[in-house]
Amino acid sequence: MLVNIFCEMDDFCKFLSKETRINFIATHKKRGRKSKLTWSETLTIIVYYQYSGYKTFKHYYVNHVQKYMKDDFNKLVSYNRFVELMKHALFPLMLYLKIKGLGCCTGISIIDSTKLSVCHVKRCYSHKTFKGLAKKGHSSTGWFFGFKIHFIINNNGEIIDVFITSGNVADSNQNVIDNLTKYVFGKLVGDKGYIGLFKHLFKRGIQLIHKLRANMKNKLMSAYDRWLLKNRGTIESVGNILKNTFNLEHSRHRCFANFITNIFSSLIAYNFKPEKPSFANFQLLS
Repeated sequence: MLVNIFCEMDDFCKFLSKETRINFIATHKKRGRKSKLTWSETLTIIVYYQYSGYKTFKHYYVNHVQKYMKDDFNKLVSYNRFVELMKHALFPLMLYLKIKGLGCCTGISIIDSTKLSVCHVKRCYSHKTFKGLAKKGHSSTGWFFGFKIHFIINNNGEIIDVFITSGNVADSNQNVIDNLTKYVFGKLVGDKGYIGLFKHLFKRGIQLIHKLRANMKNKLMSAYDRWLLKNRGTIESVGNILKNTFNLEHSRHRCFANFITNIFSSLIAYNFKPEKPSFANFQLLS
C-alpha cells in the first residue's frame, strides 16, 4: 500500500509541476534553506497515516515513521518540522482529491451527511480552536458541536463529491445540494431529510428516491426504486469506514489547516481502499 500511495503521489506532483509551473517535485523551502523531504514523500506520509492504525499523528510519526520507515524515507525531518509542512500540503491534497481521488457518477447515487464533532457539546462555549467556525447541530444521535460533511457515493462505493459545512447547516440546504450534484444524473437515493428537494432536483433531470414520512400519502414505487432504497445503507457503511478506520472524526485538532488536511487525507486513503461497500447494478440482477 505504501508503494502504491507513493507512486500515485509522485506522478501527481509531476503533473502539478507541468500544469502550474511550480516545482512540486523539489524539496520545500523555508527561509532560503531546503527541506529534506520532497512533496511526494510528505503527501505519502500524511495519507499512509490513515492505514497505520495509530489514533494520533504524533505517535504515528515518532513511533512508526522515524523508527521503521527510515529505509523508505532516507531524509526524515523532526516531528515539529513535519507539522509545519503539513499546513503546506493542504493545497496539493485538495487538488489530488478533486482531480484523481473521486469517482464518477454511474446513474445510481446515494446522498447523506455525517457529523464531525470537534468537542463535547457541553464544552462548546469554552472551545477556542474552531471558534466562529464550528456550530452546534443536531443529528440522529443527538446534539453535537462541530461540522458536517455532506457526500455522495455511486453504487460501487466510490465517493463522487463532498461538501463541508458548519454543524447547523441542514441536509436539504439548496446551496449544498447544488454543489454536490453538479456531476450527478439519474437516480439519487436519500433519507427523509431531502424530501423537500424533489421538485428542485427533478427540474435538473435527477430523480430523488426517498422514504415517506408518517403524514405523507403513500405513492406507488417501482420494484427497482424499492430495491435502490433498500441499499441506501451502503453510504452509512462508507461513513463508518471513514470514521472508524481512517480517523475522519476526532477532537484533537489544534488548527483549522490540519483539520482540513486530515479530512482530505482520510478521503484519499478511502480511495486507495481496494474493497469498498457496494451493491450490484440492477442490470446484473435481471
